[in-house]
Amino acid sequence: MATHNMNEFMGVRVDPADEPVGGHFRIVDQAVTITGKLNPGGSRYFLDGRLNDSFKAVNLLLDKGVSVSRIDQSGSKLRAGDFIVKTAKISELQDIAEKTGVDFIDLKAETGDGSHEVRRSRLGMYQRYWGGNMDEGWTRFLLEQFAFPYTSLKDAEIKQGNLNVKYDVILLPDDSTAMIMGERRETSRRPLPEYPPEYRSGIGDSGVESLKGFIENGGTLVALGEASLFAIEKFGLKVRNVVENIDSKEFFCPGSTLKVTFDNTHPMAYGMPPEGLVLFWNSPAFSIIPSQHNEDCETVARYLNKDLLRSGWLIGEEHLAGRAAMVSARYGKGRVVLIGFRTQLRSQTHGTFKLLFNTLIQ
Repeated sequence: MATHNMNEFMGVRVDPADEPVGGHFRIVDQAVTITGKLNPGGSRYFLDGRLNDSFKAVNLLLDKGVSVSRIDQSGSKLRAGDFIVKTAKISELQDIAEKTGVDFIDLKAETGDGSHEVRRSRLGMYQRYWGGNMDEGWTRFLLEQFAFPYTSLKDAEIKQGNLNVKYDVILLPDDSTAMIMGERRETSRRPLPEYPPEYRSGIGDSGVESLKGFIENGGTLVALGEASLFAIEKFGLKVRNVVENIDSKEFFCPGSTLKVTFDNTHPMAYGMPPEGLVLFWNSPAFSIIPSQHNEDCETVARYLNKDLLRSGWLIGEEHLAGRAAMVSARYGKGRVVLIGFRTQLRSQTHGTFKLLFNTLIQ
């Protein structure tokens, strides 16, 4: 990693202090518990869609069968992505406010027609045996921290097909095409030990066909990091990786924070600022190939046109400038979401968690 600035990973601004800081301070000798606020007299409440913990609160509400809606159009008080909580027991709301630290804000004004009822996707996350996948483990940890239910989806189930019966979204953690397919190649990231046959993972061609059918029938496939290249290759998407096969003397970005713009009117970027930082760690970046179906591809996040680097190391800025960092592509009745940068690396990049969360809560 060329940089490990946690404030940048978490979307928090830090200002340098050029001189000693004075004042009346006291030592905090115990953990500080942040408790959310709630006015018991309200009939409806809204949760700030910019907060990661609002997603945890929504998941806990949905677990209790509470109806939740989401704002689609920003107004005088509410922003696109904010959540509205309707009829619920005050005791339940107070309990969730205490657990999450999220404020339930009394909503007195009408919201109009610019909202929809929240639907939480049935999530399957790919888990392979062969060699293990650290990114898959960290992603499980993240989902559990924010109360997202999921099922670990292994090769045999993918190959069986009929995935739409059980899943709305399938998530591929960062991984190479060779490892997802189960092909042992010299280009794999590291030498692999000889595992017994029953532990040699891979979805194979039959698994690819099963995933194609899942997406074509209305499912969503979310591919993180290098897994995006698997989706591009195997599904024939009209997208290319613009930094593929470029010599490291011309392009090199080994774990740096880069500047991007977010289309926060797009549902997948609800709650994001217009500009922000992402963690680029030898990641793919995208260009949409001109075709008669370009309208099928939507750019959710894009690298700035110049001065991309915030912290770390970047050689060859011109290869990334203005390129897409996150793309949503229609495929049959469903879609494929490509997130090239490391949106949830090690469960540390809090500033970009919402880009993943928004694919799971719609």
